[in-house]
Amino acid sequence: MRELAKHAQAPLGSTYHYFPGGKSQLAAEAVRFAETLTVRKLADGLAAGPVAALRSFTDIWRKVLLDSDFRAGCPVLAVAIEDPVDDDRPQRAAAAFENWTTLLARSLRDHGADDVDAQQTATLIVAAVEGTVAMCRVERSTRALDQTVDKLEFLVRSVTTN
Repeated sequence: MRELAKHAQAPLGSTYHYFPGGKSQLAAEAVRFAETLTVRKLADGLAAGPVAALRSFTDIWRKVLLDSDFRAGCPVLAVAIEDPVDDDRPQRAAAAFENWTTLLARSLRDHGADDVDAQQTATLIVAAVEGTVAMCRVERSTRALDQTVDKLEFLVRSVTTN
């Protein structure tokens, strides 16, 4: 919370005014924001097909990494790997991952993938991108993301017909 106040150049008391639930509320809001932003960007890409959706999905995280000088990543992943807590943050993180996977799988099915390939490929996309974002942060490079998206694009093209 102190870092947020410092970054926002706001008094610490103001931070707690807007997030009276402290770190827990801030994390929940970050998950909600990331899910909403990702769904909106995915929807733009999905209109052009699953390859464009894949590129939209990865472009979000590339921008986050580059704009933050590799200090920021995906808040959904951060919440997902925390020790279990007594609030609904883990369920929110799981729901965000599921939502992204469902959107991608639907697009894959709409473009010729069978149900199994669509679900497995969508799950792989979300898992691979989330993992490579973490790798990019520690490597301070987008190399892992670039290589992963190239291979995922090849896979998407192989399971779809158009």
